[in-house]
Formats: sequence, structure tokens, C-alpha cells
Amino acid sequence: MQLILYSKPGCHLCEGLLSKLEQVRQVEFELEIRDITTREDWFSAYQYEIPVLCQKIYDREKPLPRLSPRANVAKLEQMLQKNLTKVG
Repeated sequence: MQLILYSKPGCHLCEGLLSKLEQVRQVEFELEIRDITTREDWFSAYQYEIPVLCQKIYDREKPLPRLSPRANVAKLEQMLQKNLTKVG
């Protein structure tokens, strides 16, 4: 399972979500962090939306529902279990 986190340096919401993702134990995944300031297309798409979490499915990306910054790790795990598409 591959996840992509669109973020940028100094974004406290991004750092909070990353910290929670690092604590997830119920769902196994590989995480790629993409800094939107390194590519114009990412910046244009996500400058007002970060953090954005997507699941990579073959050659496309599926955006996952946005969680409240106050959501705890258990809520994040529930969202992942409910919304991740099984691949393989």
C-alpha cells in the first residue's frame, strides 16, 4: 500500500498529520512525502489544501478524506481502513 502526503516545510498541519501517520499500527503502508514547493503543478493544485493524503493506485492517485487536525491516531486508522482501496 502506497500513500503520498503533499505538504510543505513549516506547515504545522502537515507535521501533525505526519506525526500521526508515523504512529499508525493497524494499517501497513509506504509513505512518500511530496514537498509542493518543489514543483509548480503540485503547488498550483495543493497550495490551499495541504496536507493532502492520497493513495497511489498503479499510475493514478486517489485523494483520501480530509481529517480534522484534532483527530487522533485511532480516527486516522479508521479512516484509512474504510477508504483505502485494496490493490493486488
